[in-house]
Amino acid sequence: MKKLSLIALVLFCASYQGFSQKKNPKTPTPAPAMVPPSGNPNAMNRPGGPATAPKPYNQVITAKAKTDKGLFKVHFLEDRYFFEIADSLLGREILTVNRISKAAAGNRASMIGYGGDQIGDNVISFEKGPSNKIYLKSISFGERAKDTTEQGMYKSVMNSNIQPLVASFDIKAFAKDSISGVKGVVIDVTDYMNSDNDIFFFDAGTKKSLSLAGQIPDRSYIKEIKAFPMNIEIRTLKTYTKSAPQGPMGMGAPSSTPATYELNSSMVLLPSREMKPRFFDPRVGYFATGYVDFDANTQGVKNQSLITRWKLEPKAEDIEKYKRGELVEPKKQIVYYIDPATPKKWVPYLIQGVNDWQVAFEKAGFKNAIVAKEAPSDPSWSMEDARHSVIVYKPSDIANASGPHVHDPRTGEIIETHINWYHNIMQLLRNWYFIQASAIDPQARKMKFDDKLMGELIRFVSSHEVGHTLGLRHNFGSSATVPVEKLRDKQWVEKNGHTPSIMDYARFNYVAQPEDNISAKGIFPRIGDYDMWAIEWGYRWLPEFNTAEDEASYSNQTIIKRVGADKRLAFGTESDSNDPRNQSEDIGDNAMVASAYGIKNLKRILPNILTWSKEPNESYQNAKTLYSEVVGQYGRYMGHVVKNVAGIYTTPKTIEEKGGMYQAVPFAKQKEAMTFLNAQLFATPTWLINKELIERTGVNPTDLFQGVQKNTLGKLQNANTIAKLINAEALNGVNAYSAVNLFSDLKAGVWSELYSHKNIDVYRRNLQKAYVDNMTKLIVAPAPSSNPMANFPGFGTANPMGSDVSSIGRAHLTTLAKDIRAAIPASTGMSKYHLQDLLVRINSALNPKS
Repeated sequence: MKKLSLIALVLFCASYQGFSQKKNPKTPTPAPAMVPPSGNPNAMNRPGGPATAPKPYNQVITAKAKTDKGLFKVHFLEDRYFFEIADSLLGREILTVNRISKAAAGNRASMIGYGGDQIGDNVISFEKGPSNKIYLKSISFGERAKDTTEQGMYKSVMNSNIQPLVASFDIKAFAKDSISGVKGVVIDVTDYMNSDNDIFFFDAGTKKSLSLAGQIPDRSYIKEIKAFPMNIEIRTLKTYTKSAPQGPMGMGAPSSTPATYELNSSMVLLPSREMKPRFFDPRVGYFATGYVDFDANTQGVKNQSLITRWKLEPKAEDIEKYKRGELVEPKKQIVYYIDPATPKKWVPYLIQGVNDWQVAFEKAGFKNAIVAKEAPSDPSWSMEDARHSVIVYKPSDIANASGPHVHDPRTGEIIETHINWYHNIMQLLRNWYFIQASAIDPQARKMKFDDKLMGELIRFVSSHEVGHTLGLRHNFGSSATVPVEKLRDKQWVEKNGHTPSIMDYARFNYVAQPEDNISAKGIFPRIGDYDMWAIEWGYRWLPEFNTAEDEASYSNQTIIKRVGADKRLAFGTESDSNDPRNQSEDIGDNAMVASAYGIKNLKRILPNILTWSKEPNESYQNAKTLYSEVVGQYGRYMGHVVKNVAGIYTTPKTIEEKGGMYQAVPFAKQKEAMTFLNAQLFATPTWLINKELIERTGVNPTDLFQGVQKNTLGKLQNANTIAKLINAEALNGVNAYSAVNLFSDLKAGVWSELYSHKNIDVYRRNLQKAYVDNMTKLIVAPAPSSNPMANFPGFGTANPMGSDVSSIGRAHLTTLAKDIRAAIPASTGMSKYHLQDLLVRINSALNPKS
């Protein structure tokens, strides 16, 4: 399963770097001992034990059996469930998708544990073995070799790898359909489906997250197994004991109250004719499934990744039209159903959010390729059925939405999706729009938005999540292709949008000023130029190429040509911590200029919070929430700016493209960032201190921006940041913004009172204490971390003692101590006590033995 949350800043949105997230096949927990039902002592399956001889068909499947025909025949007889599997389906690959139908009351773990949540997926097959046994095999596609010639690696890979057999079943009878003549085998699956296994139920990770321990057999049972033409649906009720929850204070006590779930497992037959895959390319943002290819490199192996996408092909009668460039309908539409539980007034907006993608698929040559519909009223229709893609409405207080999808690991073909739409996301949307747009849109100046405005907000989030289910990742770099001043140009921004991609985390146009008179068309995200290009690249049908390998050169040249000609088509990964172009929640090509405009709008909003948040008979909680949201938005602006310091632009390229892939952010832009931070952050932002708001809401003014200041300082006075500056200087010499430049600029902004001899107020005192604490950490080795990943390069905090970081830190502290010592005689009161305290701290750090 791939899952991207709209809200999470590390994503899902995680997690998604173009490599497989397919879990290793798991061996299920052994089934508990089961007592045979009275009067049927021979019905028990005994996995791994000696097989009983098959009986005549009519002695096993008697006239009393209720039979459901589909992928397999499913027989129900005397509280037992039998699968009748045609011989032609033995060895066929089947995808299992496991979901919660009804959740255990109150048993949640963040966003996990709600009805509709996916809790596991696997690929399996039923294989005939010796001694009248059928084995259940769990299949991994992590290592592949397709070349079956003498020079190929197929035989070697097959001989070196064996897929695990996770269960065995006695063949109860052999079958032969009297009409079709189809032969098959009959197995009893009752005990296995009643057992605690992660092939059909919770995977180990989800189970651990929900603190579920062992299954309670006498409170667990099969509710129903139904057969459909291409799938089997298994509905069970499972009751688990609760394990002790893991928390920051250690192990807690296990709960004595069990957790009961209704679960749905779908068994979906994977296509025998595999879709032609398309190789992943880091210049276009798709999720991917990966494997080790033993054929691609004759002197080693190669890690390959295939993009995940739906299978779209023209109908046979339309192939020539498609080749001529005419729009045609696909052989099979991508259809999303709306959960019947969704409030009716929001349904049209969710549908429109799906249908908005039609224009993108037209770029790939298909019309009406994607459509949303209300769920049918047919009682046999089920949301959990893996043949159906659904936008699931969840009555949850979680303020979020997410767009997962399930794909065929062999090719990346998306099979289905269940978009999670949590009820409380509307509160989040309201807060976002209020903070970013109320200065320019009067509709946003109240706590309860009109249905039309909220509907349009729902529509844009719907489109974003649908994009994920089409295979698209976040494009955090998209908005960085737009010049900031164009965001204030009414004609331009209403025509082009404030970001080229709805897959960006560029919520609303916070740069626009009231005097610009920009309408909603220039404020809201929409399907943009990048989105249409990404769909065209990923979904264009290319029959002239037989394999993904054949497409590679064409794909590379197409990307070079298209992206080279239009920078709005560029992709910026959400997983790059160094590139300031690739950030969430930002817009425009210059964070300093954009953030300055954003702050001007926050200064307009803050004095109006009490008026705009007023509701009859309510407390000041609304005002408190919005006050905090203003500070949060201000903090985002600082985060956008600080990432420019020691930043590294990363632009993926192939050898056919000119220029390097890596470039340090230019000196002038890093200097501009530090000038901004000194003026807008380190100089106390007194505009955030609103006495009336503080008195009404009880917010502590010291907490308003001190957290933002300390967080930003921590990013600047960080061993990793300083190490990057040292490396940049070694590579670029005097053209680089150096660590010495950084500390010189920081000192000028944070310590100006040392030279002006002005009083140091409480906000600056706290800032300076944080500064000294951060500096002392640069001259000592970090304490051992309990996180094992902290010992690997690229994880955790660099050891300053192993480089020039500690040398620079010690020199800076020595100079700072000298300047503090010189300033103390001219200081009085708290300013003097403060400086004396800091001098002791610095001396203790520089001379710990003394």
